[in-house]
Amino acid sequence: MLDVLLALMIIGSFLVAILLHEWAHAQMAYWLGDHSPNTSERRTLSLSAHIEPVGLLMCIVLAFQSMTGLGWGKPVKPDPWKMRVSANTGVLLVACAGPIFSLLVGLAVAALSRFLYPFYEQNILLSFVLKLLTVFATVNIGLAIFNILPFYPLDGYQIVYTLLPSKQAVQFARSATYGPFIILILFFFLPFLGQFVNMQNFFLFQLAAYIRLGAFLLASLVSGIPLTDTYPYFYGFFVLHF
Repeated sequence: MLDVLLALMIIGSFLVAILLHEWAHAQMAYWLGDHSPNTSERRTLSLSAHIEPVGLLMCIVLAFQSMTGLGWGKPVKPDPWKMRVSANTGVLLVACAGPIFSLLVGLAVAALSRFLYPFYEQNILLSFVLKLLTVFATVNIGLAIFNILPFYPLDGYQIVYTLLPSKQAVQFARSATYGPFIILILFFFLPFLGQFVNMQNFFLFQLAAYIRLGAFLLASLVSGIPLTDTYPYFYGFFVLHF
């Protein structure tokens, strides 16, 4: 069942979420002493500075295909030698800043929705606001979970690269070229293939669903709102009903 309004809410939430996510990377680098143009120019809330076309396209397709707001923005590339901490520590902190900030934003918005939940049935507008907040919270949390995957250009790649010993890090860096293709294979080709080999429930074919479910569970835990109240489960998708 296709819910166009929900898909549009997911895409809109993603645009705001990825803006905040990439801003957090740049802000952390700036706090650590990197005032280079690459960092300073990304310390903006202008969406055009942070959008990456393939990452945005992935979000749009998944929003309509599986009601999931996953994608990536333009990577922030700090200068590790201009930071007040060691190069590896600085890069690691910058890489972690995005997912942590997305997670905190998602949990904070989920907590806010707890106060609106008792009144949402009394007002149609308030009901819409609550559902929008819930979508925004889950998109942010899902973005944080998605970004810890160890594939370039996601933050998990940079985290793993920084933590690996030098020799292994050089070998691991070779995977960067194929990172976007690996992501697209995992989230598009394998689920499509699973429909033909009758293995739709195999975990590799359901990564988007697992990330979505993890985001819903965390948001529900913080907000105290049962998932079935705002995201009834219908034919394998979480769909908003108004």
